[in-house]
Amino acid sequence: MKIRILSRTWAGLAGLLDRRFGWHRFPTAFGIALLVGIRTQLRAKNLHDTGLKPAAEGWDPRWEKARSPDGSWNDLREPGMGARGARFGRNVPLEQTHPQTLPAMLEPSPRLISTRLMTRDRLIVAPGANALVAAWLQFEVHDWFSHGKNLTDNPWQLPVPSNDTWQPDPMQIRRTRPDPDYHPPSPSAPTYITDDSHWWDGSQIYGNDRQSIEARRGPDGTLRVDEHQLIPEELERQLDLTGVAGNAWLGLAALHILFTREHNAIVAMLHKRHPELSEDQTFDTARLINAALMAKIHTVEWTPAVISHPTTQRAMKINWWGIVGERATRRFGRLAANEFISGIPGSPAEHHGVPYSLTEEFTAVYRMHPLLPDDYTFRSAADNSFLDRLRLTDLDVSHTRQRLEQFGMTNTLYSLGREAAGLVCLHNYPQSLQHITRPDGEVIDLAAIDVLRNRERGVPRYNEFRRLLHMKAPKTFEELTPNPVWAQELREVYDGDIEKVDLMVGSYAEPLPQGFAFSDTAFRIFILMASRRLRSDRFFTDSYKPETYTEEGLDWLADNTFSSVVVRHFPELSPALKGVGNAFGTWNSVAC
Repeated sequence: MKIRILSRTWAGLAGLLDRRFGWHRFPTAFGIALLVGIRTQLRAKNLHDTGLKPAAEGWDPRWEKARSPDGSWNDLREPGMGARGARFGRNVPLEQTHPQTLPAMLEPSPRLISTRLMTRDRLIVAPGANALVAAWLQFEVHDWFSHGKNLTDNPWQLPVPSNDTWQPDPMQIRRTRPDPDYHPPSPSAPTYITDDSHWWDGSQIYGNDRQSIEARRGPDGTLRVDEHQLIPEELERQLDLTGVAGNAWLGLAALHILFTREHNAIVAMLHKRHPELSEDQTFDTARLINAALMAKIHTVEWTPAVISHPTTQRAMKINWWGIVGERATRRFGRLAANEFISGIPGSPAEHHGVPYSLTEEFTAVYRMHPLLPDDYTFRSAADNSFLDRLRLTDLDVSHTRQRLEQFGMTNTLYSLGREAAGLVCLHNYPQSLQHITRPDGEVIDLAAIDVLRNRERGVPRYNEFRRLLHMKAPKTFEELTPNPVWAQELREVYDGDIEKVDLMVGSYAEPLPQGFAFSDTAFRIFILMASRRLRSDRFFTDSYKPETYTEEGLDWLADNTFSSVVVRHFPELSPALKGVGNAFGTWNSVAC
């Protein structure tokens, strides 16, 4: 009880110090202590339940040591928790999630925001991060959440500015259909369901139902590949494994191929060390190891690359290995159940009083399309010689296999590792995504859709969002952004009313902490949800042990990084990664 009181007291004090000075302005050790306090406060006040739904997948003893196809039975007491079709939760009180009514829903016009505030004239570079950062985020998002194709035929009609050439006028954006099974106290606070499981389970490569998983499976527990070690072309045509095939591109495809190969490498190891395992047991165990490796890479490599402040770099390692560090954890094992001492993997599962789910707010702050460059230079991994210069539109789903055949996986990964990522800020949205023709012929402006989706799903606008996350809300546009040109543009677009600024717009405009490629506002949701994705998952906590993963599986997780995965499958890339501490940073040039 005393520890709990002290923890809450520190959380309150940490919040005060953060609002007054900013956590990132303190020395690393004290900054980490502040982040722990901030997380404690967020866990207590910013997890809100939208209700559980029953599991669709029936119980099978197999699920005791394996992930089910749809994510059910992760929590054995609440089998529907986090499963495909479960509701998105909330990080703000439900009474604060009412979508605005017309005409406020469309004011100012999302298309005006796209053209005036988002359009990129030149790439604003995120220092130290390569284009694989953008591809990886999309790869992981396809595992975590998707509202799927659950759209209505009654589209929003967006006004098009008078000097805009967009056709047709008005712009039409289909609405998200609310969960039909939910009847909230107020119909103006709807909930929505996910088309993926909420767990970190690698569903982007394995699928999220029995049919898609079985279609992907090869012999002896492997995943299917063709004679070129690529995902079979007929399978790509038959199955929409990600649920979002329309926004696939070469970088995303490369990661799908890489971790499909990684699954098969893990299977080969298991066959050698554990021939007694059945085909299903081999597949299930390899999937557990592969998904956990993705989670580890995201936690201790991807995140420190895009928020490379010394405090956050250390904090993410503490999330995985604890304050004692990687070396001590590997040598002595867990020294305590406490997540801060020995890390989250292997600690007791904990939902912090609210059934686990990903949230609408988590979806909202992961709108980071500015990470994607518009233009890509492809070079040979053998001698750095020039191969081609292409636009993002030349790398989309309709060109992916053509480009893989043109460049090959080795040159593709090398080129993306040499290409800089963009900073998540205003005037840095890829022009290629502001006018997309989807495979079904629909033409969309993704920047306008990003803005509208937050309004439609009841995500508070920027200032109210910050207040609900216990942060200061700026009173003027000059306080919001130190860029005087941006401040004036924001004032004009929002008619001088700072309270109307959208969450995505405000987050893109605000000053960034040292080393950050995205906003401190977005980071607050990650402080809470990045830990929660691990701490709530049985396969990262109670079942993170040799009986489930095998000793060799846990060693595989301990020994491997993104670099080692790349080099295992493409050893010719070793020179490009030699001495590179993080494969999401700039790779070496191999010029002769």
